[in-house]
Amino acid sequence: MARTPLLQLSEISLTFGGDPVFAGLSLVVQPGDRVALVGRNGSGKSTLMKVMAGLVETDSGACVAAPGTTVGYMEQDPTMEGFATLGDYAASGLDDSEAYKVEMVAEGLKFDPAGDVATASGGERRRAALAKLMAEAPELMLLDEPTNHLDIEAIAWLEAELKQTRAGFVLISHDRAFLRNLTRATLWIDRGEVRRVEQGFEHFEEWRDKIWADEDMQRHKLNRKIKAEARWAVEGISARRKRNQGRVRALQDLRAERSGQINRQGTAAMAFEGGPTSGKKVIEAAGLIKAFDGKSIVNGFDLTVQRGDRIAFVGPNGVGKTTLIKMLLGQEEPDEGTIKHGTNLEIAVFDQARAQLDGDMTLWDNLVSDPSMGVSGKSDQIMVRGQPKHVIGYLKEFLFDESQARAPVRSLSGGEKARLLLAKLMAKESNLLILDEPTNDLDIETLDLLQDLLGEYEGTALLVSHDRDFLDRVATATVAMEGNGNAVLYAGGWSDYRAQRGAGAFNGRTDGKPGGKKQGSGAKQATETKSSGLSFTEKHRLEELPGVIDRLNAEIAKLEVLLSDPDLFTANPVKFEKATDALTARAIALEEAETEWLQLEEKAAS
Repeated sequence: MARTPLLQLSEISLTFGGDPVFAGLSLVVQPGDRVALVGRNGSGKSTLMKVMAGLVETDSGACVAAPGTTVGYMEQDPTMEGFATLGDYAASGLDDSEAYKVEMVAEGLKFDPAGDVATASGGERRRAALAKLMAEAPELMLLDEPTNHLDIEAIAWLEAELKQTRAGFVLISHDRAFLRNLTRATLWIDRGEVRRVEQGFEHFEEWRDKIWADEDMQRHKLNRKIKAEARWAVEGISARRKRNQGRVRALQDLRAERSGQINRQGTAAMAFEGGPTSGKKVIEAAGLIKAFDGKSIVNGFDLTVQRGDRIAFVGPNGVGKTTLIKMLLGQEEPDEGTIKHGTNLEIAVFDQARAQLDGDMTLWDNLVSDPSMGVSGKSDQIMVRGQPKHVIGYLKEFLFDESQARAPVRSLSGGEKARLLLAKLMAKESNLLILDEPTNDLDIETLDLLQDLLGEYEGTALLVSHDRDFLDRVATATVAMEGNGNAVLYAGGWSDYRAQRGAGAFNGRTDGKPGGKKQGSGAKQATETKSSGLSFTEKHRLEELPGVIDRLNAEIAKLEVLLSDPDLFTANPVKFEKATDALTARAIALEEAETEWLQLEEKAAS
């Protein structure tokens, strides 16, 4: 027996005064569906979700919910006028007898229902909107980036709740692990077309790449056919004008078909340019103690940051991750302990609040202005790692249209703001990156590129993120801040930390009594690892170096084969010069890696 859909969209068309966002779109959401809604930033994901919620009126077509079906939408920027507290807003759709549900959800999402609406941050307001939706428990939930502003503990709680719900839901998220663990079907918006596959997000990239490969093959065949038909037309059309007008028209149709094909949007031309090489030891912290209002942030914390490290800082919201990083940078004084910086540090900061962007200024002015250096936004050039570029050209490299250049930053989506801040950050040289929640709102393709760039970055990075997949792909070590001054360093990313820490990691306790196997503070752990002659970070580096040396040897061998071609210099002098420079750089890097390995081996044996 066929199920009655919870929601059905039929021949939906929608424009906002320009190219159509959707044309002739039809889809259904069935009871119990768990759907990932994915697509590039600006492709229309949030717009489609608002259509489903009945908040956006379409130009044509129908959006119909089954009789009696309740549809709930988590608003990104909820209107809370008339409500004194966040709890009042969250409970506004409930009977008095069900108000207790807000308290239960608030505990899981970790927000205070008594918080004043007038002074609440954007993150607190969004958590209240999510709490409202979860407490109301509609039969269809529409969730637009629900994990933004949640820490890993709250994300785990939300994930568990959605796993056990009997409601259907459609989910937009940048968090790959969240999508993989929850979804059974995928809706993909690509160039105005919405495709569906009955597989969860885990299989999305394989499915997408197959579609793109088929598309490229069809485009290749079409180009070959056009070329053959055009050759025929040039060689003999005058002698066969009356007999072959149909073939000429067919050639015109083929060309129209090709011009009507919409090219895929490329990836942003992002690049981190390393500044001067920093010293091997970037930051050395010993015995750090810090407390605010009687709350301990760290208590006897040791950390040595080596050049090339990617160190992630994880823990519940409010535990002090940002405070610890500020101490490490010298922006905040510890109560006790010492911090030493290495030489030649060039620091670049990506802040979660996007405070470096002025919402009232245009994209153009934000790029060329630097208030800290007294630089105004009058120029049409921006210095990109020492080279001048026109502002429009640089914006296009980050996938912005020329029409957006003079628009205010406040008009951008969250993903576009993140991309603009990356553009501003990447214009400068650096050798120490501070990245505070860089993945928020980024689409999958841009996130993939950012991860690749961090892997290739020659400098050092300190990361704050609640994105478990991102941490696994990027981090070489993780500082877990578990409350009550307990901060512990672990090798690897999130999954490595969980395996070493035990399944009790972030089990909801922040009182310094974590579940699972008991771990000491950073100071205690450093004492334990010193028994082998090495610090924790040095031990991890010693294990990592053989792989680095093997990779460098392999790259040197490839470059030597390339340069052995006696005709390379004559045929392609630019390629010859680049290969020679690359060979020299890798030979130096290999010598440094081998020297470092020998030093660490000697230290471990002492």
